[in-house]
Amino acid sequence: MGTSQTSKPTISTHLLAGGAAGLVEAMCCHPLDTIKVRMQLRNSRRLADTVPKSFLGVGHRIVQREGILALYKGLGAVVTGIVPKMAIRFSSFEAYKSWLANPHTGKVSTLGVFTAGLGAGITEAVAVVTPMDVIKIRLQAQRHSTVDPMDVPKYRNAIHAAFTIVKEEGPMTLYKGVALTALRQATNQAVNFTVYQEFKRIARQMQSVDELPSYQHLILGGVSGAMGPISNAPIDTIKTRIQKAT
Repeated sequence: MGTSQTSKPTISTHLLAGGAAGLVEAMCCHPLDTIKVRMQLRNSRRLADTVPKSFLGVGHRIVQREGILALYKGLGAVVTGIVPKMAIRFSSFEAYKSWLANPHTGKVSTLGVFTAGLGAGITEAVAVVTPMDVIKIRLQAQRHSTVDPMDVPKYRNAIHAAFTIVKEEGPMTLYKGVALTALRQATNQAVNFTVYQEFKRIARQMQSVDELPSYQHLILGGVSGAMGPISNAPIDTIKTRIQKAT
């Protein structure tokens, strides 16, 4: 009986898939991120009793006062950075993993995968994520109406925000909070890659298969992707406040 061999996905395939997934994620999840940023920037000592404190309450207030499109403030910065971020993430992860592989067997231990994930997270944070986050957060923090043409914000879009920040505050402002961003991304990707690889290994063993169905990859990716943000929410809050400050 002949056996059919399937070639492993190439780096370009990973980048295309990662970029496409990132775009879909950004379009679907950006409103949640905008609400999260507003909640992180809140100063509880200055809050009136009428200001909503719940996630849904904050979201409703944004839509009511600024329009539905306000939930997508800063999306341009995310979309612009998503492909280079994915490219750097996957290529650096594979590079670090190859350096950490056993020279005799070519296999990478769980610790090696974790370490490669740390390296990939730091690399993407320094190269792309920090400037992208600074611009995104500045745009998300603006409380102007998206339906009133007379309500002109300081930053009109991602490109205008980048130029304005550099002009008024200097280029290094785009790297505010780089250490915390690197820590957040490093822990995110270390946990993400490690959990995904381990869950995939266990699922293969349980089903006695070499390759899992696409829907199982999707489930495993969702579970592993949620692990990092849950573990480092305090880091993200501090980072957001630093990057918003002018």
